[in-house]
Amino acid sequence: MSRSLIALALLALLALTAAPAYAAEGAAKPGLLDPHLGLMTWTLLIFVVLMVLLKVFAFGPITEAVRSREQALTDAMAAAERDRNEAAKLLAEQRSAIEAARGEAQRFIAEGRATAESMRGEMLEQTRSQQAELLDRARKEIESEKVKAIDELRREAVDLALAGAGKLIGQKLDGAADRVIVEQYLNSLGSK
Repeated sequence: MSRSLIALALLALLALTAAPAYAAEGAAKPGLLDPHLGLMTWTLLIFVVLMVLLKVFAFGPITEAVRSREQALTDAMAAAERDRNEAAKLLAEQRSAIEAARGEAQRFIAEGRATAESMRGEMLEQTRSQQAELLDRARKEIESEKVKAIDELRREAVDLALAGAGKLIGQKLDGAADRVIVEQYLNSLGSK
């Protein structure tokens, strides 16, 4: 602000010193294209002083502002380029991480399928073994029940034979010796 005030004061001083010289020459009514040495001198002097003042007070700051703006734009473009490269790098990393996650998910799915298949096979084998075990137990129980039923039938047959023979003979046959004889006879019939 003070620099511009100093520049204005110098311009005013130059204008005041040039005014009396111009007024003295103006009495002769010069022509438009007539050279006047005093006027040309003062005009050139004012022009040079004004150029020096503008160079010192105006062109320097304007040039510096333009340079700083240009540097800021260059820095911003470089930062944008760095950010773009970094974003591309991060995007590539994210894509590779996603691919790795997909691969791992596929691996987990394959492992799950394999585990499920092996568990299915184990359960199938376990079910088959339990089924075979149940069939064996059922066969043994059926065989045991069959033996018991045959024994029961034999006892009944012995009792009926003894009762029938007792009626034929007229006596009651109930002795253990009679029972053994009938059982031996029935066993001999079963083996034939």
